[in-house]
Amino acid sequence: MASAQLANLEAFLLGHPSIKYTAPSSPEFSTVCKVWNLARPDIPLAVVHPQNAEDVRVLVQFAKSNGLKFTIRVGGHNMEGRALVDDALVIDLRALTGVKVAEDRQSATVEGGILQGELGTKLWAEGLATPTGSIPCVGYVGWATYGGYGPSHHTGGWGPIRSLLLRGIRGVGGVFGVIVDLTIKVYPLQSLLAGAILFDSQDITKVFADFSTGYQKLLENGMPEQLTIQQAVFNAPPGRVFAVIVAWSGDDIEEGKHWTNQIAALGPLLMNTVVETTIPEWFTGNAALVPSSVYGSSRTLNLHNVTPEVTEAIGRNLTTLPSDPGTMMSVHQLRGPSAAPKGSSVFATREPHYMLEILGFATVENRKEEAEKWASDIAEAISETDAGNILPTTYISLYSGSERGVDPLGQFYGSHTEEILSLKKEYDPEDLFHWIVPQLQ
Repeated sequence: MASAQLANLEAFLLGHPSIKYTAPSSPEFSTVCKVWNLARPDIPLAVVHPQNAEDVRVLVQFAKSNGLKFTIRVGGHNMEGRALVDDALVIDLRALTGVKVAEDRQSATVEGGILQGELGTKLWAEGLATPTGSIPCVGYVGWATYGGYGPSHHTGGWGPIRSLLLRGIRGVGGVFGVIVDLTIKVYPLQSLLAGAILFDSQDITKVFADFSTGYQKLLENGMPEQLTIQQAVFNAPPGRVFAVIVAWSGDDIEEGKHWTNQIAALGPLLMNTVVETTIPEWFTGNAALVPSSVYGSSRTLNLHNVTPEVTEAIGRNLTTLPSDPGTMMSVHQLRGPSAAPKGSSVFATREPHYMLEILGFATVENRKEEAEKWASDIAEAISETDAGNILPTTYISLYSGSERGVDPLGQFYGSHTEEILSLKKEYDPEDLFHWIVPQLQ
């Protein structure tokens, strides 16, 4: 069956020479198919590389006409590894990286295959920026349409609502079709203050607890929205380290330095790399913190507050963090304009909250079980704290299929679930885009 489908595909591609093709027999096949989470060893039928929106259209039409299942691939950071499915055609969008800035310089149209680092670099060359995540090799469109967290999400917010379908796309990504381009808001940015602050973590439980207490006081004293803090625990050359990744997106760099120095004073300082930098340089530094590939799964919880009880539950589990560089945890915070419900998306958790990113990954496959157990243990410990502090929703991009296992759509989208299912029935009644995350049918 697969050989017949492959022959049919190759015959079709002869009539569409603009579409590049990587066959299973190609020596580049394994490299082209490589995704971040290697725990799912699926082998696709083949990989096609459309060069423009018309190429995407004819490929989807071909797949539909021939009953061929397919997946869409950009950065390959899908946590479940579902950019690849056994015997499915991979439509790889990574050649679609164009960025066109509007004449008024308030928006830009970006193509659907662009990675976050590529977008950040191209906008920086124009003296502009837009909210993104921290890791350059992650696909931008997936990050943005699943309600991504990042260093400037406090001030960036979401774009204005234009249609019911667009409201649905803001939260469920490409479940209704392939997103070949997006028009996004952009902002002038001439300078950036960013970097990581690492704390001496010999007593990591105490360091984490003291930081949580001090950080809460800074928030109560009116910490500016231009300052974004991502707490993180990971394995570095000195060993297990608690750190914060800091970004200041305001124009007043001196004010930013004042606030980042206050953050650095919240614990015993090991290293402070916060400097005035560029977005391309900032992405390069962040890339060094994350392994190129891993095995395992992730956990995520949304909390109203990081209470002393939560701090204690996290702190006692940090001492057992496995030594693999793929095992880590971070704490994101949503506040400011992006946390104000505007009715413009189906992203369920728009209220101010903390999102816990618990990564049970390992760079070596035989350490996978140890990493996953640690992630499960820390998630369970947090779940046993005050139930009223834990939101019923969860973050889709970090969701593991084994996690809690009850009504995942309800956890992702809350009261918007029926709205999403209705849109799916209207725009993709045949479930052509079945292998897109989340699967709705």
